[in-house]
Amino acid sequence: MRDVNSPSTDQDAATSDATEATTVGEPGAVQVIVGTDRTRIVLSGEVDADLGPELQEATAEAEQRGLPIEVDAHHVTFMDSSGVAFLARLSIRSEHRVRLLRVPPTVRFLLEVTRIGELLDVVDDGDEDAAPFEPVDTAG
Repeated sequence: MRDVNSPSTDQDAATSDATEATTVGEPGAVQVIVGTDRTRIVLSGEVDADLGPELQEATAEAEQRGLPIEVDAHHVTFMDSSGVAFLARLSIRSEHRVRLLRVPPTVRFLLEVTRIGELLDVVDDGDEDAAPFEPVDTAG
């Protein structure tokens, strides 16, 4: 017996698998890198509600450091209101103006529509500081 969700033939099963593979995005990730003079938060993949706890931890860690914050959004493939709320929260809690680096078009659109971009310094690729980012060695 076959239910509505089961493919009717092997060809339908292959088509179904291919469709699922193209609609499933890259899982989101958040990484906090503490530098000598700033904290960089690197976002990648799908920044959505599934990343809620990680986004809150990143906010708390960056806030605790008290350094200027940069958010590298280069590898973000999708962002929903959770990501927008994260950026707003960072901008409100930071003592310094938050810089958003290498912003993909999908994120730039959200910044414009929600006007959150007015709270951040959106840095275009050619505008980054000449000083390289130097992580603090915490292994020692």
